[in-house]
Amino acid sequence: MPHHKLIARLQAVGSLLEQDQVRLTGMPYKVRSLADGEYVLRQGDKPGSCIVVMSGLLSRQRVVNARNQISSFYIAGDMPDLPTLHLPVADCELCSVGKSTIAAVPHSCLREMMKESSGLTHAFWRETLIHAAIYREWVENLGSRQALGRVAHLLCELTVRMDFVGLADNGSFRLPLTQQDVADACGLSIVHVNRTVQELRREGLIEWQNQILTLLRRKELQDLAEFSPEYLHELNPSRGSP
Repeated sequence: MPHHKLIARLQAVGSLLEQDQVRLTGMPYKVRSLADGEYVLRQGDKPGSCIVVMSGLLSRQRVVNARNQISSFYIAGDMPDLPTLHLPVADCELCSVGKSTIAAVPHSCLREMMKESSGLTHAFWRETLIHAAIYREWVENLGSRQALGRVAHLLCELTVRMDFVGLADNGSFRLPLTQQDVADACGLSIVHVNRTVQELRREGLIEWQNQILTLLRRKELQDLAEFSPEYLHELNPSRGSP
């Protein structure tokens, strides 16, 4: 059910009244399973619904100067195209990374819920602002850090976000990214990504095998990445700490 992870996500960064949780539980939706590399949204599309990620991973991306650039990843509980409620033409593409499952909730339903509840209006607005903050952090990550810091920062962020919705177990979670995905997200070549991941392994900071990532020395990895989770705006930042 899509509302479980959505409620967990919204509760992690705010608070929801019981009646608002009931509204989310009762919202209509259509479930769709996506194969690896399958697109759910194309630039220029005019969707009539918003997506809730139920499982797996989506990437937000665009082709710039013949190179694919990933500008965010979305995990269970995220609504990656929430801005289409007010900006009807999609300005990016959403693609499944590995297999994923999504639920499409009609715009009309979301508008009606927000008309009935100022709490949900604030929750969705806050979610949009947080994703904008994540985007700004990605811009700074690409512009200011060397390869090791870029990759480390990405892994730290995904770990905290997985913590938010209960998908990380003591710093370990499923992460189906390929080296090409990491390269597209960090503005690096595949060769550079391979060397960087190997260095993180040699230093004993991470273990990444069979699509399972484990942060072995989380504090050291965060220090290397100059990572601070404040931009993610979790209400209980002590959760998931090393």
